[in-house]
Amino acid sequence: MTFAGSPDRVESRLVPEAGYELDTFSISGFPRRPGIGLLRALVRAVRAPFACSRILARRRPDVVLGAGGYVAGPMVLAARLRGIPTALTEADAHFGLANRLAAPFARRIFLAYPITGRSGGKYRVVGRPIPRSHLEGDRVSGRARFGLPAAGPVLAVLGGLAGAQALNEFAAETYGRNGPSAVLHIAGERDFAALGPKVERADYVLLATVADFGDALAVADLAISRAGGTVWELAATGVPSILVPYPHATADHQALNARYFEEGGGAVVVRQDDLARVPPLVDELLADRKRLQAMSEAMKALAKPDAAEVVADELVRLTEDGAGDPK
Repeated sequence: MTFAGSPDRVESRLVPEAGYELDTFSISGFPRRPGIGLLRALVRAVRAPFACSRILARRRPDVVLGAGGYVAGPMVLAARLRGIPTALTEADAHFGLANRLAAPFARRIFLAYPITGRSGGKYRVVGRPIPRSHLEGDRVSGRARFGLPAAGPVLAVLGGLAGAQALNEFAAETYGRNGPSAVLHIAGERDFAALGPKVERADYVLLATVADFGDALAVADLAISRAGGTVWELAATGVPSILVPYPHATADHQALNARYFEEGGGAVVVRQDDLARVPPLVDELLADRKRLQAMSEAMKALAKPDAAEVVADELVRLTEDGAGDPK
């Protein structure tokens, strides 16, 4: 298995760090305003399928999986033109523009959430693949690892890989001096340094990132999180959650993601401009063990921890069936 992507995006660091080979090609999203940036993006978009075709000629893959976004489109198109079976993934509850453009060239489209108008035929609702290691955390050893108290509830605040500034600042200012529980706050690298001076409690553990995210999930009695990919890991490990969707996400897709888990009973959605609701809500939930248990069971019922296996099996079937025609 090899990867392809842009040399100036996060995959250029994460893929080699994970031990995989990465082929790069020049591509960028389209700016919303006319100008030189848009012109450059258009030129890259025209050239990208040719660059992708050269990568495919060298790698000779049996199947191509596009992970969504503008990076995937040219590769899926090039694969289709070369007769290579293709598939796409959509990680959110909104079917993005790049996937809408690439969909006609894909034999399978794997959806994380049910999406109106995207069912039957080549669509499969599989959830979002998550690392198996994130399901194997241990509550007792995790508390010791992070320096958390051995007993009592733990509130996890998850700021994401790049950080979630409003959420991070809110958590540190609200719970940095006192609170109803111990706190494990994973802030992301961008915001970490600025948050340190706001934390004065020994049982408030502030980290930029963690290598053992499974243990972070295992110690949490309740989480405050955005509603991106992490929400599927929270679901798979049964962590009741307060989800604060990123308000500037394209098509407000994080709000759509969050509502799926709220409607299923595993989470409570709070908009960013209503963060004042969170402290009394945290108090209320931590004081109601029966409700937390019900939310935990609901999260697990919504989870799809076998998503990676389902996708892999479908990709194998595509290689056996050949390229065929998209339907």
